[in-house]
Amino acid sequence: MAKHQLVLVLDFGGQYNQLIARRVREEGVYCEMIPGDSSIERIRAMEPVGVILTGGPNSVYAPGAPTMDMVVFELGVPVLGICYGMQLMTHLLGGSVRQAEKREYGQATVRLQPSPLFTGVPEETVCWMSHTDQARELPEGFTAIAGTDSCPIAAIGNDEKRFYGVQFHPEVRHTQYGQEMLRSFLYNICGCTGDWHMSSYVDETVERLRGTIGDGRVLLALSGGVDSSVCAALLNRAVGKQLTCVFVDTGLLRKNEARLVNEMFSRGFDMKLVTIDASERFLSALAGVSDPEKKRKIIGEMFIRVFEEAAREIGEVDFLSQGTIYPDVIESGAGVAAVIKSHHNVGGLPSVIQFKQIIEPLRDLFKDEVRRLGIELGLPEEMVWRQPCPGPGLAVRIIGDITREKITILQEADAIFREEVDAAKLQRQVNQYFAVLTNMRSVGVMGDGRTYDYTVALRAVETVDFMTAEWARIPYEVLARTSTRIVNEVKHVNRVVYDITQKPPATIEWE
Repeated sequence: MAKHQLVLVLDFGGQYNQLIARRVREEGVYCEMIPGDSSIERIRAMEPVGVILTGGPNSVYAPGAPTMDMVVFELGVPVLGICYGMQLMTHLLGGSVRQAEKREYGQATVRLQPSPLFTGVPEETVCWMSHTDQARELPEGFTAIAGTDSCPIAAIGNDEKRFYGVQFHPEVRHTQYGQEMLRSFLYNICGCTGDWHMSSYVDETVERLRGTIGDGRVLLALSGGVDSSVCAALLNRAVGKQLTCVFVDTGLLRKNEARLVNEMFSRGFDMKLVTIDASERFLSALAGVSDPEKKRKIIGEMFIRVFEEAAREIGEVDFLSQGTIYPDVIESGAGVAAVIKSHHNVGGLPSVIQFKQIIEPLRDLFKDEVRRLGIELGLPEEMVWRQPCPGPGLAVRIIGDITREKITILQEADAIFREEVDAAKLQRQVNQYFAVLTNMRSVGVMGDGRTYDYTVALRAVETVDFMTAEWARIPYEVLARTSTRIVNEVKHVNRVVYDITQKPPATIEWE
């Protein structure tokens, strides 16, 4: 793959750290995140044109606090410290950091001084603060370039060395001109050219895949989700008929999902696709089971058994592929060797077939980049932007035991909700939306008769990283149409409720 300019993010454990890397890539600059205590040899080998030090929950002066190799400051490249990163820079370079008299959390008005970091930003703006400690004394050569009423040193700069620090978080949307500040660091200070483009990424990755795979055979477990679908399209462009995709219909898919996946990949991409209808086996194994953890374990075990049988039919395979994306890599320890995670659907395959290696062509991409890649590869928008669904499918969106009748009820109600959100053109604003079939029945009236039927719950959230989420303020008229349609069109439902709980304390899914 061609060498791109790289901005390196050193991770010190902050809650917004993945977001920093995503914001850098949004500016057309390639970015990777590695642990803050990575060796200087590793950092040098990556040849960064700039380094960003992230936030974190610790105090730099506390025993055992995360730190980094001081040689980073001798690489001759610009460094930007964010929150803990600014405090660490101050501490390591000879300044002092102490606990603030008043903890600052949330939006704050920041007054800025002229600086290359603040090009095009008003002198007074709103930024997002989240800190207990503050810089008190600055290292030699630094000046304070921003402040708030309770934080006199809210940003620092050393123009000669091109070292800068901000106590606030420019990566979050709550900071009004945060993206402009990051852009200034990348282009004005690091001299980036913006050479990270999805079109060139496709060509480079296809070339690399062909070199790796040669004339070997590849097996991909295709779930129909965004990541595995984009992975399939990319591998298909690279090696065509050398790829075999295995798609399992568990009987727990959303309405028309099996048909959609089969039509798109067997016709639109002329792809070798093996579809296994294992719905009877899955539903028989789940009969009478209500506990969500038991459901998950049964489904995971059944997936393994089905893939074992498929592998025997397919025969020898050289490579196994999966849709691992960059957040998975980060969360499992950046830079570690690729392994199949224990929760992954194909976790049982290595004991069944022999293969040279695991291929993860999306492992450098974030979710939004995977979607852009899907569009670049020609996948239809309805597939690229389709709603996430948990691995066990509707099994964990049906509270209580699972029956064919309940699956049909939920499939229909969920399809109506998604249709109405899409019709209102809210699908890009609301990050996840779906229906849940509760195990609660209540009295209702339809026509002149009494009913005693199920309650369907609607869930919709807005989120960046799916680690935290806010319930979506969907317009009442959209909820009203959805409720009316579900009650009128779906048998055995007489009540619809809307979940207005954020995460935490709730989770996005109900089970």
